[in-house]
Amino acid sequence: QVQLVESGGGLVQAGGSLRLSCAASGSIFSINDMGWYRQAPGKQRELVATITSGGKPNYADSVKGRFTISRDNAKNTMYLQMSSLKPEDTALYYCNGFIRISIGDTWQVHWGKGTLVTVSS
Repeated sequence: QVQLVESGGGLVQAGGSLRLSCAASGSIFSINDMGWYRQAPGKQRELVATITSGGKPNYADSVKGRFTISRDNAKNTMYLQMSSLKPEDTALYYCNGFIRISIGDTWQVHWGKGTLVTVSS
């Protein structure tokens, strides 16, 4: 059983910063790409940032220059450093990862349950 658990969300004023974490645990053989997504009330889930197993990042235009994605492969943990936060960044933030549980397994995508980020104006 594989679990992804997000943490670090909370209430912050506009212009402030937060650091989200996503910890993967369970029967994990290897983790490929990981990513952060968010869903604001009444809107569809959207991509925030992704990172390859080698550490190459990719960002949505809306967060470029403000958010930084990183990962610690030894800890099976991914991070999202968010700075210069805006009220429009308010959303439930989810992480995902493409994970194999054994060497012969196919890559399966796993999702966390989300952590809420609220940015006040």
